[in-house]
Amino acid sequence: MFEKILIANRGEIALRVIRACREMGIKSVAVHSTADTDAMHVRMADESICIGPAPSSESYLNKAAIISACEITGAQAVHPGYGFLSENASFAQALEDHGLTFIGPSAEHIRIMGDKITAKETAKALGIPVVPGSEGGVADFEIAMKAAEEIGFPVIIKATAGGGGRGMKVAQNATELEMAFRTARSEAKNAFGNDEVYIEKYLQKPRHIEIQVFGDGKGNAVHLGERDCSLQRRHQKVFEEAPGPAITPKMRAEIGKICAEAVAKINYIGAGTVEFLYEDGKFYFIEMNTRLQVEHPVTEYIFGVDLVREQIRVAAGMGMSFTQGELEINGHAIEVRINAEKLPNFAPCPGKVRTFHAPGGLGVRMDSALYGGYSIPPYYDSLIGKLIVHGRDRPEAMARLKRALGELIIDGVDSSVPLFHMLLAEPDIQAGDYNIHWLEKWLAVQFGQ
Repeated sequence: MFEKILIANRGEIALRVIRACREMGIKSVAVHSTADTDAMHVRMADESICIGPAPSSESYLNKAAIISACEITGAQAVHPGYGFLSENASFAQALEDHGLTFIGPSAEHIRIMGDKITAKETAKALGIPVVPGSEGGVADFEIAMKAAEEIGFPVIIKATAGGGGRGMKVAQNATELEMAFRTARSEAKNAFGNDEVYIEKYLQKPRHIEIQVFGDGKGNAVHLGERDCSLQRRHQKVFEEAPGPAITPKMRAEIGKICAEAVAKINYIGAGTVEFLYEDGKFYFIEMNTRLQVEHPVTEYIFGVDLVREQIRVAAGMGMSFTQGELEINGHAIEVRINAEKLPNFAPCPGKVRTFHAPGGLGVRMDSALYGGYSIPPYYDSLIGKLIVHGRDRPEAMARLKRALGELIIDGVDSSVPLFHMLLAEPDIQAGDYNIHWLEKWLAVQFGQ
């Protein structure tokens, strides 16, 4: 087992890893930018080291600085959290080249799944159902039109190196295709330095369902059910729950088995998430995230496992502490993402937190790095906390979420908390009857967006 782990991240996910390390008797090292000198993860870690100025490109994305920090502190492994370098194949390879362990999958697997086209081809070869689409990238408009006609409108154009909704455009018909194609390529070029795009069938009312998988790197893998992440704004998740309201035990067992067997075949190691669009009883692969997800706590709640602990165990060469047969769902869990944003435009709202009070009680978990007097810096993502609740069933979890939101106090900055008070009053949300388009349509009615 490792004696010391460096966490190459910040905020609540850095705290999450520090806590797992502490329970396992492992020393933790926090890295931070000059803007995060007073951050909670710096205060809680056993050691801390500054790796650069405020911009993430000069600190949290600075591979050389992070590797130097490992050498200075004697850290043997790096946990990347999510975001930043968590899905950067060259970083994982660089750590290996320096004799350090990347707590995550191999650089090869990150590379394969990081390219949308290669990931789709790999998934298809492994027996995972995929969305009908173009065979590889689409080089020009004529090829795009031919592919769209074969697939059938509407279609969606996606950047092969995409993420976060950038480089994605929908075309309802042939007239809209040319503009959508050119706009998607332009956005992809600006955002990722790569203008390659591909085309897929655009599903009308799908849900976003993701399957949590976990492998030991030795040909063994399990699935830990699904999460429904359909409530999204601009392709960003805001509300996640497990198990999914629309998924039956039979569906869960079938798609879970397919995903677990697929990652076992490639000797995948650690946590991964196979993401699908789900419509009319069918699952369509969209991508695989080769890291811990923001919404991993809902899975931890219903299965009673510590996914970060398992990541560390398998990275150290130990086996998983559970088998598929031992994994049983207990109750229902929901997570809402709390962002420092001002409604109704969702503009980032950094600033000083005068008072912070986390809710508590049975079945309530608050993952946050906030504290009274803390100044939220303007340089990073606006996520400032995750409120997670667990109940014996979905109605109890919903009631507990409403109660916990009422207890949460974040004074000094605007946050997205009011949004969730409003959503919980909606009959569709209460019934679990929503899809990936529901939230944006609702926001358009509520706020004219």
